[in-house]
Amino acid sequence: MGLFTKDIETMNDLFIHQLQDIYYAEKRIVGALPKMIAKATSSDLRQGFEQHLDETKEHVQRLEKVFQMHGAEAKAVTCPAIDGIIDEAEDVAGDVADKAVLDAALIAAAQAVEHYEISRYGSLIAWAKQLGRDDCAQVLQQTLEEEKTTDKKLTSLAESHVNRAAA
Repeated sequence: MGLFTKDIETMNDLFIHQLQDIYYAEKRIVGALPKMIAKATSSDLRQGFEQHLDETKEHVQRLEKVFQMHGAEAKAVTCPAIDGIIDEAEDVAGDVADKAVLDAALIAAAQAVEHYEISRYGSLIAWAKQLGRDDCAQVLQQTLEEEKTTDKKLTSLAESHVNRAAA
């Protein structure tokens, strides 16, 4: 079921599809973060990625809870957007020889992921509220706040020392 197909006829269909999309994305991120942890040379960056890996595993569990609350099966649909973002990050990280520059590239890649997630969770929260599912919106809001916090931490790392070291 694609986003612009006849399979999505109602707001509920759209909500479920987007849940499946972000569920796939979060699971894909769980698989990608260990590679990013292994490549990071900044101890602060590595520690941040490790913390976010733990949070991301919790995000998967929260999504499963939202599926259950909404009476839908927890299943993933392929998300070409997150696949592309992660593939690009792996390509860039594989091409950078200077370790300081690599850390800057990893932060940029991680922020691309965060911005994707922030946009998806924002839409899901709005749709959940529209569907009268404030309970689902509250669970999703918790994850959205964590994604925003991670994005701010990445910016802080980049601006405080990673980008300077890379320059």
